[in-house]
Parts: sequence; C-alpha cells; structure tokens
Amino acid sequence: MVLVALLSMLSFGCQDDLDDAIRPANALELNDFIWKAMNIFYLNKSEVPDLADNRFNTVEDYTTYLETFLTPEALFDNLITTNDRFSIIVSDFRKLEDALNGVRLDNGMRFGLVQLNNSNDVFGYVRYVLPNSPAANAGVERGMLFNKVNAVRLSEDTDFSSLFSGSNYSISLAELNESNLQDTNQEIALEKIQLTEQAIHKTEIFENSSSTVAYLMYNGFRSGQENQLNAVFGNFAAQGVNELVLDLRYNSGGDLRTSVDLASMITGQFASELFATQEYNANFENEIINFTTQNRNGGSLNSLNLSRVFILTSPSTASASEMVISGLLPYINVVQIGTSTVGKYQASTTLYDSDNYRRQNASLAHTYALQPLISKLKNANNYTDFDEGIPPSISLNEDFNNLGELGTTSEPLLKKALEEIGFVLDRPLVLENTISTNTHLILDDAFMDLDYQNMYIEFPSY
Repeated sequence: MVLVALLSMLSFGCQDDLDDAIRPANALELNDFIWKAMNIFYLNKSEVPDLADNRFNTVEDYTTYLETFLTPEALFDNLITTNDRFSIIVSDFRKLEDALNGVRLDNGMRFGLVQLNNSNDVFGYVRYVLPNSPAANAGVERGMLFNKVNAVRLSEDTDFSSLFSGSNYSISLAELNESNLQDTNQEIALEKIQLTEQAIHKTEIFENSSSTVAYLMYNGFRSGQENQLNAVFGNFAAQGVNELVLDLRYNSGGDLRTSVDLASMITGQFASELFATQEYNANFENEIINFTTQNRNGGSLNSLNLSRVFILTSPSTASASEMVISGLLPYINVVQIGTSTVGKYQASTTLYDSDNYRRQNASLAHTYALQPLISKLKNANNYTDFDEGIPPSISLNEDFNNLGELGTTSEPLLKKALEEIGFVLDRPLVLENTISTNTHLILDDAFMDLDYQNMYIEFPSY
C-alpha cells in the first residue's frame, strides 16, 4: 500500500490478550487506526479526497490532520460519503458481536412505527412476539397497536431512540378507526432481558390436490444457525414440497454466506453457477460467489430444486434478504409479494485495531471497531444499485387493522401467495385497503441495533 512507509512511524503495537483490562485510548492512535482501515477497505474510497493515497506529504501533515478531529466518530463521519446510509463505527465491538449473533437486551416485542399521512400522528404495530419473552409473558400479541410509550404520545417529533432505549417502558394500546387513533386506556409494562432470537420464526405446510406448499418465516441471516435452516429444508424435501413461500418482510439482513446457502436450498439445480459478484475498491480484486451444495460447516445442503418461489417483502426487507431475491432472479421465477425493499446491495465486515484488522490481537487501548461498506454485489445479470429497493411483482401493503396470524390463511400476504399458487380459499383477498395506503413506515424496532440492515461478509484477502 502507498503510504505504508510514510505512516509506519504512527503504527502502534497491539497486545495479545483482549481479556486484559482495557486501557484509556490515545486519541492519535485511535484516529490512526480509523484512517488506515478506511484507506484500505472503504468501498467508496475513490470518492473521498481525504482517503487518497497521496493525501499527505509528511508524517507531520498526517498527524495534524488526525488531531483536527475531537472524536473518533467525527473522523469516521468525515471519511464516508454523504449518500452512505450504512457504514458505522462502534465504541464497543463486543456489543456489535452480540448483535451479529442475534443477542441483545430485548423485551421480545417486534414492531413497526407508522405515520399517518398528512398528520403528525405516529403509532406502533406489533409484528410478532418472541416466544417465552417478557412481551409474550405480558400478553403482547401480533396486531396490537400503541400510540404512547411511557405515557408520551408518539408523533413525528418524538425522540424514538431515547424513548425505547431504556431497560423498561410501557406501551399504551390504541385502536385505528378509519384514519383516527383512539386510546383504549390499556397499558402494558415491558422489561428487557438478554435474549437470543432464532432466525427461523415459523414454518407451516399447506396441501391441496396439486401442491405441497412450505411456508418459512425467516427473520435474520445468522451465521451460527446454518444447521437449523438446513434441517428445515430437509423436512420440506421429505414432505414433498413443490412450492415455497419465503417470508422475509421483517428480515433486515445479516450474513451473506447464509443467504447463498438459502438460495441454494431453494434451488439446488444451479450448483457452481454464479450467484453474485462482489466488487471492492481498487485495492482488491473482485470476487465471484457461486451457488453451493454445502454450508460453511461442510454439511450437504438439502435442496428443493424449485423453479419458482414466492417471497414476501416489506420496507424492512434489507441486505442479505435482498440478495436472495437478486441472486435468484436470473434463474427462477421470483414472485415478490408486498412492497419494495430497502435498497441495500453493499456488504461490510468488522475491522479491528490490529495489525491485520482482525479480532485476534486487537488493541487493548480501546474497544472501537468499524463496520464500513467494503463491497457491493451484483447478480448474474449485473443487477445492482437498486437504491430504491427491489419492487414487488404484486403490491400489497400490510393492513394494520387486519394483520392476521402469521403462517395461516388469515394473514393477507401469505393468503395472496396461496391464491397465486392455486389454493381456493374462503373470502378471496381484496387488495384495496385505504388505512395502510394512507400511512408510511418510518422505523422498526431494530433501528437501534448495531447490526441494523447490515450484510456482513468473510474477511477479504489482504
């Protein structure tokens, strides 16, 4: 790398044992790590003049520049492009690692926050509840609406981060009458505990004379849960499944390798065909990702060999979820039901303050780490840059007054998929719903998570 010789004078040694007590960070050491890591890895490096290899003529120039920034966050923000929605810096990488593994302080209520159009009013709606969680034990159920938290009425001016960040809070339930929110005078107190969410939330099988349909609600691409996912597909195959409804509407992403595995389990007939290409900055060669027959544990994948899949999406469907859709589009018929997705086709990896930017031997001077965008992905047809999200084949908003029970024919999005497959159901679905179309999602419960809408990849060759 250019500048290595020039900047080596500012390289600081790393300790061997992260279990030792963390020492106070030296601001110059920390900023040195941030600049060097971004100079090597950042996807948009060429668009940031301060990351140019020839930006500094002397060590003194470089040192003066680093000392300009009073906080690590200020330097990091200066080194990312204005249109970068996803790169983050964290002050405690241990919390980031927990988040990537699905571990967090949580009450188990998964919700979206929705604003009524032409109004200041905001309400929350419960999407689902984790089993055996405080929310489940308190009686919270999918479809409940709330318009107050800790007796504070929700509006577009609410500081949501502050309101939901506490270890305890209460929600005040409400009802939606046409476009008006009405109090019910019912309050539920919730507490947070450490929970690990399972990526597989629900599975079901539906059968008629011509089809055996599997339904899978998959809520996070967890790198440690590959065997469970493979076992589910083994069960689907054993039951003769020939259609799949994959529910990704609340899945904000995660591990890219798991998304490749999932796409390979849906198909199976495209082993070793191109799934996606990863494009890096000029410091790295592009990488090819192929469909696979094995997961990272070496286990053989159970595949369905489908030529069609139905995928349910929402404005919370992001990153690794979007790559399942994108990666499959050139090969099979993807019927996407719901709304457009987030628009996240870039990937990240965690960069630590060590000689090779990996976790081992990370500096004991601090617990900062970076999770910048380092690559972008395009499918076999070069489809990428979908900043506005991937549009649905069939547009259908969730009806907040009729969310239905997940995994049943009372749930409108699944019901629509089953109808498309050929199931004759009582009371056919009517697509018009004025309440949902007069609202827009502004946040969901995961917005404070460190891994929110993240897609992470294996460390690139360096």
